[in-house]
Amino acid sequence: MEEHQVTSEGETRPLPEPFFVIATQNPTNQIGTFPLPESQLDRFMMRIQLGYPNAQAERGLLSGVDRRDLVAQLKPRMETAELFALQQQARQIFVSPALLDYVQAILRHSRESARFVHGLSPRAGLALLAAARAWALLAGRGAVIPEDIQAVLPGIASHRLQSVQDINASDGEKLARELIETVAIP
Repeated sequence: MEEHQVTSEGETRPLPEPFFVIATQNPTNQIGTFPLPESQLDRFMMRIQLGYPNAQAERGLLSGVDRRDLVAQLKPRMETAELFALQQQARQIFVSPALLDYVQAILRHSRESARFVHGLSPRAGLALLAAARAWALLAGRGAVIPEDIQAVLPGIASHRLQSVQDINASDGEKLARELIETVAIP
């Protein structure tokens, strides 16, 4: 995915730009589903949980047109060039050395704490910074603040963290929130 190409049956095909992967996760107790290894999970930037729809939205799903048919009717919200420009703007958002220290402290704590099976990888740190920059851009700021890092950390870390106490029932978002509470802002 990161190479922007896929190989199938010996043929390599370039992927269009922009390109990203959205995947759904089935409960691991369903027949035929298996948890991904940490090295594969780490390649996904974020994990977000949508939960169940509210009653009104669910009624719309139940009584409306098949959602797969509606996809063909979707209109783009922006042109490709606009998306590239926003991606470039996000990369230019300033991150102070003190906030780099904060990100490194979060990564280090996750690696050194006896609470976690595995610490957060360098890839997780890069994802954290990229998401925090985007969050700051959406808020109209030219620099990342600690709250930006804290806002995106659960999405970045929740699929990467497991508790050593209960590997099978780890709540990654709760573990990410513990990092926010534990690691001091410089």
